[in-house]
Amino acid sequence: MKTINNSLTSLSIAKSLLLDPCEITETHISQVINEIFLKRIDYADLYFQYARSENWNLEEGIVKTGNYCINRGVGIRAISGEKTAFAYSDSLSPDILSASAKTVRSIAQHNSSGTEKLISQNSYNIENDQKYYKSLDPLKTLNTLDKVNLLKRIDKIARSYDARIVQVMANLNINYEAILIANSDGKLISDIRPLVRLSLTVIAQHNGRREIGHAGGGGRVSLMYFSDEVLKEYIEHAVHEAIINLEARAAPAGEMTVVLGAGWPGILLHEAVGHGLEGDFNRKGSSIFSESIGKKVAASGVTVIDNGTLPNRRGSLNIDDEGNSTQSNILIEDGILCNYMQDTLNARLMKKSITGNGRRQSYAHLPMPRMTNTYMLGGNIHPSEIIDSVQKGLYAVNFSGGQVDITNGKFVFSASEAYMIEHGKITYPVKGATIIGNGPEIMKKISMVGNDLKLDSGIGTCGKEGQSVPVGVGLPTLRINGLTVGGTGES
Repeated sequence: MKTINNSLTSLSIAKSLLLDPCEITETHISQVINEIFLKRIDYADLYFQYARSENWNLEEGIVKTGNYCINRGVGIRAISGEKTAFAYSDSLSPDILSASAKTVRSIAQHNSSGTEKLISQNSYNIENDQKYYKSLDPLKTLNTLDKVNLLKRIDKIARSYDARIVQVMANLNINYEAILIANSDGKLISDIRPLVRLSLTVIAQHNGRREIGHAGGGGRVSLMYFSDEVLKEYIEHAVHEAIINLEARAAPAGEMTVVLGAGWPGILLHEAVGHGLEGDFNRKGSSIFSESIGKKVAASGVTVIDNGTLPNRRGSLNIDDEGNSTQSNILIEDGILCNYMQDTLNARLMKKSITGNGRRQSYAHLPMPRMTNTYMLGGNIHPSEIIDSVQKGLYAVNFSGGQVDITNGKFVFSASEAYMIEHGKITYPVKGATIIGNGPEIMKKISMVGNDLKLDSGIGTCGKEGQSVPVGVGLPTLRINGLTVGGTGES
């Protein structure tokens, strides 16, 4: 795996942003851990976070809004059995840390006593290697005028592509985070996390009909990532989707073969299958995949991976939000369920290995098992062979959204770009197509896996229990037999 070296350590940067301005030392941190362990506690950690972000929006050829935000705080957690106590503060000082420690240690049984953990400053196992992305500050990679001009350039180019484009909307989101984690296992670890995303929406109009096209991308990179070549790719994609939908007919309804395109359609895999493989749902028995390790849950040839170690990807992390190294975890291999994604709490309770999937939205939230970059490996069939094999079906190239119930695996997804396949040929575009099914069932209905695995462009955000985190998805072209398609056209 490719690694990325940095001249400044992430630990020194994190300390300068989080500890030094508040006169907090490693000795203070160790005292807080020890104070929590005056009661019978299984595990404790402190999660410090400094976050700075900008958000710019263009509409009607004008950059109408630009927001700048800085947040800093700490979350302190103690775990005893299945119980968790949590406190957080947006102010940092030694006294606040001590007061929070007294609050969270109350999770222990009343009047219980334990042995002090005895973590000292010199006993910390310090880790700060930036492996998968650089510790850069993307907000500083372009000045304010250049950020505004970037959005205006997108507007100008998009409108020049086709006279039917009547509106262009673009959003530039830039984030810089410094994370510092100390825990009762004696670990002190940090991470510097850049993240940028550019989102583009165009509206096409013709003969009174209006249609929308979307595109965008980004990753854990600087703003220099958005070269003219990358911008052109986004613009062409969005314009193409909008223009195609101007010509689209109403999608037919019924049961048919569905071919999923490579890349972003992996969001269906993420929602319909991925969430069901998170450890908390399986520990509680609420997932359709509970008690299924070692069982066949997908067609032969289907392998699904969650991988937080892909360089510069939106869903990648050097460490998860508990300080554990991220990994490449095989979840399903050749159709057999191998593993669940675990954080510290659920791994301990299930007596399983931690997989580096403990994630949280911010210091004010508790970590839980979450996906990073989740994708299916490619097979050995050319995508054209998959299309050729379909007598009548739907080719879903892109999705706009969907819903899933992880307790039974049922899902509904809306296709934003789709085509009919007739006698092995892509014939005409359709709109209003919804894909309806059951996650575990469609995994067994996969009959052909393409050799064209593609990851999404870097736009994914995943919501769970009110928390949002950046993720990546990926998929090769797939043929799935017998899926229900919803639409208003003639069958």
